[in-house]
Amino acid sequence: MKKIGVLTSGGDAPGMNAAIRAVVRKAIYHDVEVFGVRYGFQGLMDGNINQMALGTVGDIIQRGGTVLSTARSSEFKTDEGQQKAIEQMKKRGIEGLVVIGGDGSFQGAKKLTEKGFPCIGVPGTIDNDIPGTDFTIGFDTSLNTILEAIDKIRDTATSHERTYIIEVMGRDAGDLALWAGLSGGAESIIIPEEKESIDDVIYRLKRGQERGKKHSIIILAEGVGSGFEFGKMIEERSQLDTRVTVLGYIQRGGSPTAQDRVLASRMGAKAVELLIEGKAGRMVGMENNQLVDYDINEILSKKHQINMDMYKLSKELAI
Repeated sequence: MKKIGVLTSGGDAPGMNAAIRAVVRKAIYHDVEVFGVRYGFQGLMDGNINQMALGTVGDIIQRGGTVLSTARSSEFKTDEGQQKAIEQMKKRGIEGLVVIGGDGSFQGAKKLTEKGFPCIGVPGTIDNDIPGTDFTIGFDTSLNTILEAIDKIRDTATSHERTYIIEVMGRDAGDLALWAGLSGGAESIIIPEEKESIDDVIYRLKRGQERGKKHSIIILAEGVGSGFEFGKMIEERSQLDTRVTVLGYIQRGGSPTAQDRVLASRMGAKAVELLIEGKAGRMVGMENNQLVDYDINEILSKKHQINMDMYKLSKELAI
């Protein structure tokens, strides 16, 4: 394999640039030319493809977002769109593709592989909702952004003796809420994977109030519902002064942490190794700090699992 492509697709995540950098430099180290695709699969179909050099990825490891930009594409979901993308790559002699993104991006990589074009997936999403890897690129940075917000909100919650509900991202997964809630000392963590009655939440709030606690922090995963609706129910049923903060897209941005930079560098380099070895339709993961790779079909057929031991611990520590 002498020419490969790399693209980022779906939602951006801090550390994607570190992964792009690793793909480019690892490939060039092995005398493989690299072509960057702008705007994800849409750019692939449009032929928005340019060769990358060592200098192209200089000074990007510390930057959030993605220098290749990202986009979603309905056209690419069709057979015609996928064939158009393959033709664009063949025109340039590209023989393999590294796809950095989440499960939707991996669906695209799977389709191309099934049509005979080798793809390797690298999990880049703040949601940490991909099976086969302990962590996804961007999760740690997003988590620390949330934690910083929790610490600041706790200061004003203490000053005004209020209950604060903080809605965090994560799509249908509760990892961001769970990890942020446990590390931020939240009284309650509401996640999609474990249904909890509002009565239990109010019971813990009242119990804390009875022992003299002046404020409370509740972390709500967006996959459960609206923070504002949840806050309204809490206030109406508990009579506690309640405020809601929706962190929104601030969770996606920012300079990646050392953890995300190292994770992305290792995963990006591994993806290139797999293509050079003639592998296709694989996803790179990290388990117990060791690089692994799995069949993308296997990954897409599985459901992400939350760490229930951590969830149980969060309840035990919130007494």
